Amino acid sequence: MRLGHITLATVMGQRLVHSWVMARWKPNAPERLAEAALDLFAERGYEATTVAAIAQRAGLTKSTFFRYFADKREVLFGGLTMDQLLAAGIAAAPDSATPLEAVADAFELLGNDVFTPDRRQFSRRRRAVIAANPELQEREALKGLRIGAAMVEALEQRGVPAITARVAAHVASLSLTMAYTRWSEGAEDFADLARRSLTELRAASASF
Repeated sequence: MRLGHITLATVMGQRLVHSWVMARWKPNAPERLAEAALDLFAERGYEATTVAAIAQRAGLTKSTFFRYFADKREVLFGGLTMDQLLAAGIAAAPDSATPLEAVADAFELLGNDVFTPDRRQFSRRRRAVIAANPELQEREALKGLRIGAAMVEALEQRGVPAITARVAAHVASLSLTMAYTRWSEGAEDFADLARRSLTELRAASASF
């Protein structure tokens, strides 16, 4: 009887350990960590949230967190970066495409891979958290600069003159911000909003 009890306890212990290990290594760890961080930043504030707390909320370990992110500031800026996607989209645009047409093609990639309908609510909450935290605002601004620089480089590699590439990238960056804000607050497709923003800015610049 005692042996049976010990055996059952051992088996149950093994099952618990197995379940815990499976939880630790459950896929989509970066997304889970980002969601946990977003919850905690909103509940406790950015400064009061620790990496350990984020990992615990996500059901993961600190070592898993640092496998994906350098620090808690980076947790909302991880994954395949937008500058890489935009550069790839610009490079893949038809040779006949104008600079802004190439950018519009790149925005299609963002709509397909980043700004998908299932990410809208997360993005809305993310914008609110960043707006309330100067350190995250600074990180967002640096991200914007990196995106702009990537678009300039990608356009120049297509043979676009430097000054034209810079102007096009500036217009694209502004339209990207406009489209992202509209997309996160509404229900329209991101690529459609991005193309509309490009058209609006192009029309506005023509009146100068």
